Amino acid sequence: MAGDDDKLDWYSSRQRTLIPLDDRFRYPKSLQRVLNQDRFSVAIDRDFLGVCKGCANRDSTWISDELMDIYLALHQTGWSHSFETWQGDRLAGGILGITIRGAFIGESMFFNITEGSKVAMVKLVEHLRCKQYVLFDAQLQNPHLERFGSYIIDSGQYQKLLHKAIMQNISFV
Repeated sequence: MAGDDDKLDWYSSRQRTLIPLDDRFRYPKSLQRVLNQDRFSVAIDRDFLGVCKGCANRDSTWISDELMDIYLALHQTGWSHSFETWQGDRLAGGILGITIRGAFIGESMFFNITEGSKVAMVKLVEHLRCKQYVLFDAQLQNPHLERFGSYIIDSGQYQKLLHKAIMQNISFV
């Protein structure tokens, strides 16, 4: 990620935050009402660049122009994807991630329309379950992710899960 000076650097943590792909996944009841209303449609990679720009559109962002170019190159080679919600022809929200076989590493998420990113999270988990992904790595814990049942594991547990995930032959699309 890019630091305050926009210089790219590698960051690693002794702990990782995962989004559960089993029955531990949850979301607020108010979101169920939104899901029932079918206000959003979902798409994969319909506007990858738009999702990258949405994720970077903050007062303070770690997604520099150079990192955005890297995400685009990864996308062109099939390693990086966007999972999007749409309201008509308007990009409502999305999640940017890197896929490595059975692992989805969430990089960032954003919304243009209220609930857009939350619906994207629920629908992405459904997609990953359907594809039989092993791991949804959200990297760092925060209160927003805790609402979805995110949990922290140590580096040793993460390495075992990651190894299991990369042994799978799963395509995101």
